Amino acid sequence: MLKIGVIVGREWSWPPAFIEEVNRREEGVMAEYAKLGGTRMDEPCPYAVLVDRISHEVPYYRTYLKNAVLQGSYVINNPFMWTADDKFFEASLATRLGVASPKTVVLPNKEYVPGIVPTESLRNLVFPLDWQAIVDYLGGFPLILKDAHGGGWKNVSKVQSLEQMWARYDESGLLTMILQECIEWDGDQYARCMCLGQEEVLVRKYDPDNRRYLPADFPPDLMDRIVSDSLKLVRALGYDMNTVEWAIRDGVPYAIDFMNPAPDMDINTTGLDYHRWCVEHMADLCIKLAKNPRPQATEPSWAKFFGG
Repeated sequence: MLKIGVIVGREWSWPPAFIEEVNRREEGVMAEYAKLGGTRMDEPCPYAVLVDRISHEVPYYRTYLKNAVLQGSYVINNPFMWTADDKFFEASLATRLGVASPKTVVLPNKEYVPGIVPTESLRNLVFPLDWQAIVDYLGGFPLILKDAHGGGWKNVSKVQSLEQMWARYDESGLLTMILQECIEWDGDQYARCMCLGQEEVLVRKYDPDNRRYLPADFPPDLMDRIVSDSLKLVRALGYDMNTVEWAIRDGVPYAIDFMNPAPDMDINTTGLDYHRWCVEHMADLCIKLAKNPRPQATEPSWAKFFGG
């Protein structure tokens, strides 16, 4: 029997519901929590499909998943792309794709690992930075300062002045931070979309201040653009499981955040309907990939943009 392995951390509603949904269908495919440890070179992987929800926090899992791809397993999401990804690259990619996104600048780290001697190891860095020129390029305050590799609204600050920006930057430690233009969206015009299999998009209006989902009552032309631009992004990135957030200003959707390869599917934060959509459509996707395997992408679809 074909097997789907689920790799999870501290989430308790989606994983068991997904496993139950796959097994309930009795399609010759079974799902279970993957069991890993002490992986050997060239070790065969028993799973046709692996669903990765936690390797960004457990490095051994990421290493295991790269080997699983080598053995022919399909991993959601591609561990090579996930390893290479960051929010600054994504902002640049969105621009190349013609998708509206905030102007973005990536900043040198505030602090470095032991062994880095600033006067010797950082000879290529400009110091001090021309902070005012950066702020001017981004359109002035307020601005958004956030971790280039983060998610879940962690290490995100809205800064209103140079002094406030410096204070938050000084707290960033070893993180690589980006500074972004602040898109002030119109009223409640903010959306979060769940994108699965690079084909399906579930659009919901989202209240980021209170972290809650609302019915999507966007006009048809705006809804079509949100769906189309969401698919452009996930197809270029090769993510089969991702959320894309849109701030809508003057009728234009701006891609605010689309580096969420282990997106929230918890019933307590998304609501029952959204949660069940994720359970059932992920089951559809994984069963299809197990029974009709497709090669894991070895070359990203954005490679065509290299060279300008």
